[in-house]
Amino acid sequence: PVATPSAATVQGGSGEAERASEDDEAWYFGEYGRVGTHREMLEDDVRTRTFRKAIFATCSGKVVLDLGCGSGILSMFAAQAGARRVIAVEGSPRTARLAAEAVRRNGFEGVVTVVCGRVEDEE
Repeated sequence: PVATPSAATVQGGSGEAERASEDDEAWYFGEYGRVGTHREMLEDDVRTRTFRKAIFATCSGKVVLDLGCGSGILSMFAAQAGARRVIAVEGSPRTARLAAEAVRRNGFEGVVTVVCGRVEDEE
């Protein structure tokens, strides 16, 4: 695991805390923009199967919001489970493109919409 300093640990004025927050955000979107990060999560069979089981038990007929959708796998599970609609939001442009491509290649574009951006910035 990689640790980064949080804004709460930065000493000094608010300008320093704001810069630390921006650094944390840059690290976060950089880390989750790496394909290897998502590969590790996908290869964690227990994690992936557990999420799939929970999604299949809860998402049928629902509208699902997947924040930080990453590879899009959980969004596609929701579509497989019978979700009416899935909005998959991803902050990393590169990862959002990969998720949209996975959704298209797996035939879920009629159910899953990938949105590139931060949920805080969406209207």
